[in-house]
Amino acid sequence: MSNSTPATANGNDNKKFKGDRSPCSPSRVLHLRKIPNDVTEAEVISLGLPFGKVTNLLMLKGKSQAFLEMASEEAAVTMVNYYTPVTPHLRSQPVYIQYSNHRELKTDNLPNQARTQAALQAVNAVQSGTLALTGAPATEGGLLPGQSSVLRIIVENLFYPVTLEVLYQIFSKFGTVLKIITFTKNNQFQALLQYADPMNAHYAKMALDGQNIYNACCTLRIDFSKLTSLNVKYNNDKSRDFTRLDLPSGDGQPSLDATMATAFGTPGIISSPYAGAAGFAPAIGFPQAAGLSVPAVPGALGPLTITTSAMTGRMAIPGVTGVPGNSVLLVSNLNADAVTPHGLFILFGVYGDVHRVKIMFNKKENALVQMADATQAQLAMSHLNGQRLYGKVLRATLSKHQTVQLPREGQEDQGLTKDYSNSPLHRFKKPGSKNFQNIFPPSTTLHLSNIPPSVTVDDLKNLFADTGCTVKAFKFFQKDRKMALIQLGSVEEAIQALIELHNHVLN
Repeated sequence: MSNSTPATANGNDNKKFKGDRSPCSPSRVLHLRKIPNDVTEAEVISLGLPFGKVTNLLMLKGKSQAFLEMASEEAAVTMVNYYTPVTPHLRSQPVYIQYSNHRELKTDNLPNQARTQAALQAVNAVQSGTLALTGAPATEGGLLPGQSSVLRIIVENLFYPVTLEVLYQIFSKFGTVLKIITFTKNNQFQALLQYADPMNAHYAKMALDGQNIYNACCTLRIDFSKLTSLNVKYNNDKSRDFTRLDLPSGDGQPSLDATMATAFGTPGIISSPYAGAAGFAPAIGFPQAAGLSVPAVPGALGPLTITTSAMTGRMAIPGVTGVPGNSVLLVSNLNADAVTPHGLFILFGVYGDVHRVKIMFNKKENALVQMADATQAQLAMSHLNGQRLYGKVLRATLSKHQTVQLPREGQEDQGLTKDYSNSPLHRFKKPGSKNFQNIFPPSTTLHLSNIPPSVTVDDLKNLFADTGCTVKAFKFFQKDRKMALIQLGSVEEAIQALIELHNHVLN
């Protein structure tokens, strides 16, 4: 097979490869362009790993291109959405990612695939826990890390405060973070961070060393620690053991779960999706930082998390902050038979305060959603565009409209336009609200809060099953039975359950 037809695809076998320039519908095969010639298979695979299992890879080094196949379309959609606001970099070169026309990669008969397959096998064996790292042969792609699962992190150019929570958000992208200890040494902010697996530490170091957390400052310097395990005595803002929610705070501070409990509202209500440290890994494998900002330094991956301004607690996206910007989203490709203004209010309300929703009278698969500000509109768009809702892939873009008009008195509307500006269900009204720290992409896991003491595991499982969900796992928080985590059969199920059951009154 020649380079001009890099992979055959079901139903597409005779189609010539045209470089996948045209925008394609979502596919689990992704087309990567402008890849530096000296990049290893491992480095390309590492772009996809945080989002799920990578099932195949085809490198076209002569053309500086590659095809990456993810295990599911969901994982590919999440990956494309994650890298849309900010271009990923390999070897300080920008790399461009889009959906391929191909639905799967068939590379069995191609030459030079042995090294790629070895790299994939090593990664997948480690991910599924079947490989003992110490005895594993090193592949050409250089996949094996130093043996430690503990990283030593130094933050240079510390112009903004970096908290333990910020580090947790960023490093969770690469695997399960078990423990973090932060301290100041030689006038530098430092941290020790322990992963569940040395391979997680390896990928985090490879991807994050030298990157900026915020624009042009707070640079990460990462090494493997000589320590093999961390001993955390207290859960507070300086140290945390995510496997032990029962540890004391040690200095009069509330311990972790009590802090988390204050983040959610009134009793008897089921609350937001929160891929909590104490629970199941979300489907995409990380509670993601709350969006990405645009890099100010050429050659950097770009800031890794949105800044939470210490002054007001409002989220800031460079290029959007301080500009009135457009806070109205056009949401299209909706299921006209199932969608309601209330449903869109609840779903988009996870990422900001929704003021108005209008489902188009003549084209009910389209809607306008007005958020409180442009930052929240960007957040909602980056997290929800490409997600499945009621069997259709939702599309969200910025609208040309600056506001959503309410219908004039007597104008027929069928209840399709709603004003929610005074809703008690807004999560982000309060400046500095803890909810700003709990903004994650949709996952299969929902965080439930304000559960009355009389409600049992079975009551909750039945409640979710009655909405058509498959309940995969359920867990009450150890110290606080008012909160729980529930894992459902798919991200789409979780989104629909959130819409139907958030603010549901439990007797």
